[in-house]
Amino acid sequence: MKFRTSKLRRVATRAVSQAGAVALVLAAAGAAQAGPLPDGPGMSQARGSTGRPAGPHPVPGSEVHNPFMAQDGRSAMHGDSYASNTQPQEGPLGRHPRVTSAGKVTDPGEPGQCAAATFLRNGLMVLNCGAASHRPTLRLEDPSTLKDLATYPLPVRPSTYQAAATHNPALMFSDTSGSYYYLDNHDRIVIAGADQRIQRLTVRRTTSGRWEFKQADDWNLRSHLPHDCATAADPDPVGECDPVTAVQPDYRGLLWWVSDHGRVGTVNPKTGTVRTAGLTGEQIENSFSTGPDGAFIATDHALYKMHAAPDGTPRTDWRETYDRGTRTKPGQINQGTGATPALLGNSYVGITDNADPRMHVLVYRRGSHVNGNRLVCSVPVFRPGASATENSLTAWGNGFTVENDYGYTSIKSTQGGMSTPGGITKIEVDKAGDGCNVAWTSKEQSPTVVTKLSRSNGLLYAYSKPYSSKGVDAWYLTAIDWRTGTTRFRTLTGTGDTYNNNWSPITLGPDGSAYISTYSGIVRVHDGAGQNS
Repeated sequence: MKFRTSKLRRVATRAVSQAGAVALVLAAAGAAQAGPLPDGPGMSQARGSTGRPAGPHPVPGSEVHNPFMAQDGRSAMHGDSYASNTQPQEGPLGRHPRVTSAGKVTDPGEPGQCAAATFLRNGLMVLNCGAASHRPTLRLEDPSTLKDLATYPLPVRPSTYQAAATHNPALMFSDTSGSYYYLDNHDRIVIAGADQRIQRLTVRRTTSGRWEFKQADDWNLRSHLPHDCATAADPDPVGECDPVTAVQPDYRGLLWWVSDHGRVGTVNPKTGTVRTAGLTGEQIENSFSTGPDGAFIATDHALYKMHAAPDGTPRTDWRETYDRGTRTKPGQINQGTGATPALLGNSYVGITDNADPRMHVLVYRRGSHVNGNRLVCSVPVFRPGASATENSLTAWGNGFTVENDYGYTSIKSTQGGMSTPGGITKIEVDKAGDGCNVAWTSKEQSPTVVTKLSRSNGLLYAYSKPYSSKGVDAWYLTAIDWRTGTTRFRTLTGTGDTYNNNWSPITLGPDGSAYISTYSGIVRVHDGAGQNS
């Protein structure tokens, strides 16, 4: 984010010494091992787990795998290159559920987040974590014990220095740069950092038996991006800073990347050649998706389908504008779609708009050339004056689900028993492909999570925080029937801010556990008896 106000200048001047102190702390590679997350007030008053165990009912759909990424469901924040938010793994069925947790920041009350989780072939988990008092780190985790096996320091985001200068940690959480990474087909981590470099890392075990991350490749994008970025000494530089938001391969193996200020580029990993294109005057604050037919990128003005020219230069196949509304709604980062484009089968791509008074789910035909209207449908969702999302759709079969994030501006939005209006809606594309209908709407209040569908058991997992007249802030892993929208069960994870996921996703592990990154650590929910035990 870029700030040019005189107020920030004054605050920044007074805070340089503080920012310098923060920078010294940030020099550490990561926090020490922490114990379980503490419960907040009201745990004894919180309603416990509800519902009944579910049986597995797989849902059919078309599977298309990016050959340059790891197994679907393990490779990226949104599950796969389609950003479908689906996983082939079977999640918890609610059978004698067990909950464990671990703190991943120095102080359990300190702002912190593990933005994404992926799984290596050997079953170990990789987390991308950051906090106010130490620099971002990759963490290699034992998925059962949640213990750190290795850490790797990442570049400090400019927004961290701005947050220190303004005493506003929310700036860090509205900065999506460096949040998105993926595992490639050789189990390597590919991540774009705040220093405008793309790194490719391996994970290996040393002869002494210790695990470590090791850099294998490094591609510098600074000559292609403005880089007058905030530092400890100057948290509000005059020039432009354009951080990289996300990186992902296409189906030819080129590494595509996007920046916050609307730049799109590719890197040829064999030659290091970089090619770029600019979407002038537009912002990209989400990730993007790739399919066999190209890359799909959403800005705060339009949805694009692009392909790489023979020399790797990004070219636009089509551009579709949408209703971006009149304001940035509470629950969004900017005035535009909050959704990474989600691909459905071989034909469709879905996003949301930012229309008033109701947000719409928009479904488009993906082909480069279509007869008639590219827009299949525009379906209004949730109630007037209270609809917005900052998460991508979940897409499978013939349907998309969307979560209502309206009203969530910070952890204060869910304190003291409060919650957001909530709601999760599924829309389905009709068989003829010329329209959509609302299949169901759930009243679950899931303020900010990236929901995940287990294709093996037919359950859509959300993270609920119901309103409480007693002022109890209880958080639940919630399983919803993909076909009907019925809530099958809720599992209480804990109470208080430390259990607030604060925009992080749910991830299903190879053993059927569900993992939720929270404001101070990570939570694991798994079945304690029978299947998935």
